Amino acid sequence: MTGPLQDTTVLVTGASDGIGAEAARHFAAQGAHVLVTGRSTDKLKAIAGPISAESFVADFSRLDDVRQLSKDVAAATDRIDVLVNNAGGTFSPDRVTADGHEPNFQINHLAPFLLTHLLRPNLAAAGGALVLNTSSVGNLIGSVDLDDLDWRRRRANEFRCYGTGKLMNIMFTRGIARRWADDRIASAAVHPGPVGSSFGRDSALVGLIYRSPLKRFATISVPDGAAPLIALAERGPSPEINGVYFSRFTPNGKENKQAADDRLIDGLWATSADLVGVPT
Repeated sequence: MTGPLQDTTVLVTGASDGIGAEAARHFAAQGAHVLVTGRSTDKLKAIAGPISAESFVADFSRLDDVRQLSKDVAAATDRIDVLVNNAGGTFSPDRVTADGHEPNFQINHLAPFLLTHLLRPNLAAAGGALVLNTSSVGNLIGSVDLDDLDWRRRRANEFRCYGTGKLMNIMFTRGIARRWADDRIASAAVHPGPVGSSFGRDSALVGLIYRSPLKRFATISVPDGAAPLIALAERGPSPEINGVYFSRFTPNGKENKQAADDRLIDGLWATSADLVGVPT
């Protein structure tokens, strides 16, 4: 089997299971050179081995892991045609990361923001690349406060913190679309749907729902959830999808009004860059 991604290089984060693993298998079947990342060495090996993908272990709750990951990936390939920023989840805001950040903010936004910046030369080398960010309809309950990104002043609610991280994914997508056009790097964000995977495993509340019989009624299958990511990846850096948030296959999905606020988009970019030490 070959396809639109034949002879391209695709990096998928959060690929040790769920929609990331499903997408990685599909890309490899098309003839792409696939690189996968995740937290578990054993789970990554199980995914990477059968599809001859290169695997890299990294924990996004540790920014030094992300920095090392970028070095390892850059050593393995000089170009990336598609970067799928899929790692993430929902986490209790009480569990501060090793870097001192609220975990939904760091794992869902700050870590992929850092990784994408560090891999910008590899994306630019492709001569036309796509950054695809897995977002969520949960962005509707998010709230970005540039003076309180770590929820130290505001009351931190797990679902609102998660929604804010997913809102930031859309804002980051639009930041890339506006800033990196000269490098021919495009970006899109997508809500894959309520996938019945290991999502929520780090949250007692969400995990309870996903482990209960309610899962059958509240979720879609992993292949169905991966399908929108695959479809967008196959379109590559098309101007038609650049800066667009998709609700599954539908462009311009329902989004928080902050997602289109230029002041917040620029402010989030600048503050995030300062926090992780990359140029704005």
